[in-house]
Amino acid sequence: MITRTQLASIIDHSVLRPESTENDVKQACKLAVQLGLAAVVVNSYHIPLTVANLKGSRVKPCSVISFPFGLAGTETKLAEARDVLAKGAEEIDVVMNFSALRSGREDYVLNEISSIVALAKRDGRKVIVKVILETCYLNESQKRQACLLAVKGGADFVKTSTGFGSAGATVEDVRLLRQTVPLTVGVKAAGGIKTTEQAVQMIEAGANRIGTSSSPSILNEMQP
Repeated sequence: MITRTQLASIIDHSVLRPESTENDVKQACKLAVQLGLAAVVVNSYHIPLTVANLKGSRVKPCSVISFPFGLAGTETKLAEARDVLAKGAEEIDVVMNFSALRSGREDYVLNEISSIVALAKRDGRKVIVKVILETCYLNESQKRQACLLAVKGGADFVKTSTGFGSAGATVEDVRLLRQTVPLTVGVKAAGGIKTTEQAVQMIEAGANRIGTSSSPSILNEMQP
């Protein structure tokens, strides 16, 4: 059984609601440091504030890219990624262009992922890139194809959901992603995870990271 400390260490705490204030971000960073979380995930505007408030801790500042729809052009996604990397982001969660995938444009999707990964890894940087598939809009074949493109493009993780789509993470999708990508590539479950039971189910299905805005309540259910 996973311990409270172990679970905390793989949680990405998200502060992505459009109504989130700068004070919300500061409080999230303070919480993440206290709980020993993996990362604080914010929109790109909030990256400088997040970097400043996590300085000196082990918690990583993470920015989403082209969130939540993934429909910005590749150059626009690269520009956003370049900006947050310059401002100190150590992880990026980029929303895959699932419209392009659903339209059969696998080459476009692969080029986009490869370009973003190359930027993140340039000059010896070890920035972790997670590709958000938004599985609720994909059939099983498309989910597998998206995973394979992310792997081929060099992504470090595949991630189920933004949490802003028609549905979030499911145990079935996490299991499918884990079966499709090699063990060298992580699986992040995100979207609708609010309880310890849900988090543990995702981990048992193969998730290496949990994305949630409910970190305190999830961890408070567990013994120290």
